[in-house]
Amino acid sequence: MTNHDEIRPFRIAIPQADLEDLRSRLARTRWPARPRVDDWSRGVPVGYLRQLAGYWATGFDWRAQEAALNQFPQFTTAIDEQAIHFFHIRSPEPDALPLILTHGWPSSPVEFTRLIGPLTDPRRHGGDPADAFHVVLPSLPGYGFSTPIGPAGFSLFGVARSWAELMRRLGYERYVAQGTDVGSGVAGMLPMVDPEHVAGVHLSGTGAAAPFGPALELDGLAAADRARAERFNRFREDGLGSPTSAASGSPGPAPPPPTPYTRGCRPGGRSPRSRSRASPRSGSSPARRPGWPCSPRTARSGA
Repeated sequence: MTNHDEIRPFRIAIPQADLEDLRSRLARTRWPARPRVDDWSRGVPVGYLRQLAGYWATGFDWRAQEAALNQFPQFTTAIDEQAIHFFHIRSPEPDALPLILTHGWPSSPVEFTRLIGPLTDPRRHGGDPADAFHVVLPSLPGYGFSTPIGPAGFSLFGVARSWAELMRRLGYERYVAQGTDVGSGVAGMLPMVDPEHVAGVHLSGTGAAAPFGPALELDGLAAADRARAERFNRFREDGLGSPTSAASGSPGPAPPPPTPYTRGCRPGGRSPRSRSRASPRSGSSPARRPGWPCSPRTARSGA
């Protein structure tokens, strides 16, 4: 491993002075006067918020949380001048499949920590050892200890490329990915970014599969990266295409008219459904409609 590819062990150790500063700022909060109607009809009630701030100031035991998180092996590395913090827990099963999980917004890899035991050691948790995974839990750029944001900024495509590089540095030739919320956008692009090594993808939460931001510039890219960027740009323009049948990949029925209570969406743009697919991608799923934040998803698998 070269210095450029260096992976360094990491432990969370927040200075005590930072904790005391936080408690001091919470204690000095200038609270607004209580309105005559002190319920949720006018926002967060002052009494509720004061109780919450009091809990953070005196009730929450950060050191206990810090110790619990430090039970899991953690590392940092720099990819394209972006600091990346991640948990890496290897399974005791020799044939375990590597799995990279990506959190959403606003969240962190901590949301996955209760899954580490069952995923890495299913035998110990009453499962089948054949279902074991080596687990990689990175923090998105700008989240947790993956800070500050590097010169390249943040894009789903860029993060997907960083995850592919991270898995390469860890020595994983074949791996699967899962993502939720914004993380589903990252995981959903991994088959395009790293098709030779991604064996499958599972997406849940909000489907951030429609790429954000402008089209990628093609000038200066190597042939392989240019081809991937062109596919990305087409995907950005065309969306997800037409409905498919999960069983056969054949066109499905036409989607219903766009109303707030159809198409698998609920207020706020989150979809309660999840989907999984194999790589490389095959078929397509329902087209996006302007003005609607999410669209129905179907399970898909490729050859």
